[in-house]
Amino acid sequence: MDMLKQRILKEGKNLGDGILKVDGFINHQVDPVLMDACGLAFAKKFADLGATKILTAEISGIAPAVCTGIHMDLPVVYARKSKPITMPDQVFLTLAPSHTKGRMVELIVSPEYLGGGEKILIIDDFLASGATILGLVQLTKTAGSELVGIGALVEKTFEGGREALSHLDIPVEALAMVSNLDGVIQFAN
Repeated sequence: MDMLKQRILKEGKNLGDGILKVDGFINHQVDPVLMDACGLAFAKKFADLGATKILTAEISGIAPAVCTGIHMDLPVVYARKSKPITMPDQVFLTLAPSHTKGRMVELIVSPEYLGGGEKILIIDDFLASGATILGLVQLTKTAGSELVGIGALVEKTFEGGREALSHLDIPVEALAMVSNLDGVIQFAN
């Protein structure tokens, strides 16, 4: 998606060690016009999957997931990274390593909002190693739901995430595929 790629080239910062900082328009400050365009792009890509719910991870996946949900008329559930007192005692929980936090994080979803028989579309900000998305996949399976697709705003193709997801045999779409962060930001064709 050209709009997203141009924004990454203009404002994205390569921090080294495979970290692409996009805080000014995705991760800390959100550009709602850009997120709306990304949501529409995902809605078009995943229109025929029969998804009944969108699942994402707190916090950076929420904006693209909500915008996708608006265009697909679907509810959005996000996996929390800490359990609030309002959540029931019995929850779906898994652990996933966080590249930017440098530690394992919990991904927690209440069974109230992720039940059996759902058709789940996962939308997140990044596909890098695939660890966070695989955590969301595990939550989907634990809930007894069917995974129908995965979308990421940005895929870092050099971190092997797509390969880690290949056994799932479902559509995996990225709106911007970064192939190299050595020096300048480069996109895959």
